[in-house]
Amino acid sequence: MTTRRNDSRASSDQATLEIQNERARGRLILVSNRGPVEYHASGDGRIEQTCNAGGVASALGALAPGRPVTWIATAANPDDRLPAADGATIPLDRESRVRLVAPPRDAYDLFYGTFCNPILWFVQHAMANRLEGRDIDADAVDAWQRGYVPVNQSFAEAVIDELDSRPGRALVMLHDYHLYAAPLFIRNRRPDARLQHVVHIPWPQPETWRVLRQPIVQSICEGLLANDSVVFQTEAYARNFVETCRAYLKDVAVDTAGEYVSHAGQTARVWVNPVSVDIWELRRQLSSPEADQYREKLSAPEGMRTIVRVDRLDPSKNAAAGFRAFGRLLETHPEWAGKVRFLAFLVPSRSGIPEYQRYAKEVFAAGDEVNARFGTPDWTPVSVFHEHNRLQALVAMSMYDVLLVNPIVDGMNLVAKEGPAVNTKNGVLVLSETAGSHDELRAGAISLRPNDIAGTASALSRALSMPVEERRERMQRLREAIIRHDLRRWFRLLLEDLEGTRAVPYHGIVPSRTAYGRA
Repeated sequence: MTTRRNDSRASSDQATLEIQNERARGRLILVSNRGPVEYHASGDGRIEQTCNAGGVASALGALAPGRPVTWIATAANPDDRLPAADGATIPLDRESRVRLVAPPRDAYDLFYGTFCNPILWFVQHAMANRLEGRDIDADAVDAWQRGYVPVNQSFAEAVIDELDSRPGRALVMLHDYHLYAAPLFIRNRRPDARLQHVVHIPWPQPETWRVLRQPIVQSICEGLLANDSVVFQTEAYARNFVETCRAYLKDVAVDTAGEYVSHAGQTARVWVNPVSVDIWELRRQLSSPEADQYREKLSAPEGMRTIVRVDRLDPSKNAAAGFRAFGRLLETHPEWAGKVRFLAFLVPSRSGIPEYQRYAKEVFAAGDEVNARFGTPDWTPVSVFHEHNRLQALVAMSMYDVLLVNPIVDGMNLVAKEGPAVNTKNGVLVLSETAGSHDELRAGAISLRPNDIAGTASALSRALSMPVEERRERMQRLREAIIRHDLRRWFRLLLEDLEGTRAVPYHGIVPSRTAYGRA
């Protein structure tokens, strides 16, 4: 009896201490479409938990356990909906939990499959012209009203419930383009909440948004300005956002530095914090026995140079142009025939969307064309690995002579940072000037214009022929830039911003009618 009573007292004391720590540091509520884990039903009916391989989820999952965290995410697959059904939170570790939002299936399909991808994704990447055969106006209005807004309301309700149900200060960090409308719903219910929104994809110039109805764009801007801070990957994207707000909203005030934007009594800080990588964690993954097996599999024959690309199979990544440029290289510099190979690691992405299906066919055809034209029985110029295999891709990046990263446009492109972080050969980075990472890495990279096939071929030739000393110097510049602003510093800056005091008292927001589904 005595032991049982002491154990109970110790347990109570520990719980009290945890609550006190949570109150002091501020509980963090992370909100994103994809969460850190997924759930799958096993053969015997049990629900098993697996880690999510998504980029944002992986990065945040590695950093967030340093404090109490509630992670709110979508129950995206049918098995996720089983633990989400009762609305309870699911433990991740001693201090952290995940809460899954399960909106109606038809609403989620419109939200994700029609509005977010492809419409919003293509608009923000300035690629709306690729939405062939779509009535963008009609599709966007319907998906906004019956999908995007209701799903964002579901996320907001989950956040508000968390804010109301647990004691102490809470900090809310929302991520990416799926949740532009949610902050406004949260703000109007909890005006004292501290809200931050991190945008991981590009923000284009105001005129690019004209393919969407003006009330929808207004609501997107209003939603983001309901945050205390809005975080972008580059200075250009931050400026474009401010100019979009000026173009689409009335009574917008911007300070002289362009950092604080005020609208309807709320002031948001608009700033830049480019996401990065954890060099030491990447290198740890490459020290495993499984990584050694991939090194043996991917090792190059004696005297063979290796060009590598690692991307989702996404139209914005421009893989087909990369293959065409490689073909131009072999045509204009036949001395490289049989002496260089191109390994492309293309991760399947959104394969149910017609635009992605068409682009995948274009990419594979471009690679096949190079092989048909230049290949020999002893040499295959292009090898494509079309699969989810993160470790294999990391091993390939450790072995490249040239890393080609040529997106049409990117919010950041972490491959451009991961490659130099793990490469062991002083490989050369050939990088599109329209990738978000170009701002930080230009001093060590060879820059290219993504639609310039001849220019890309010339950049590849220069990289393959670069003297050893120049390769070493460029790699040093790249690593210095990555270490200077690594993943942990990125997250620390987000938290410091989120924990700051409000610049202007809240006076209330009057949302436009589109925030409630009327376009």
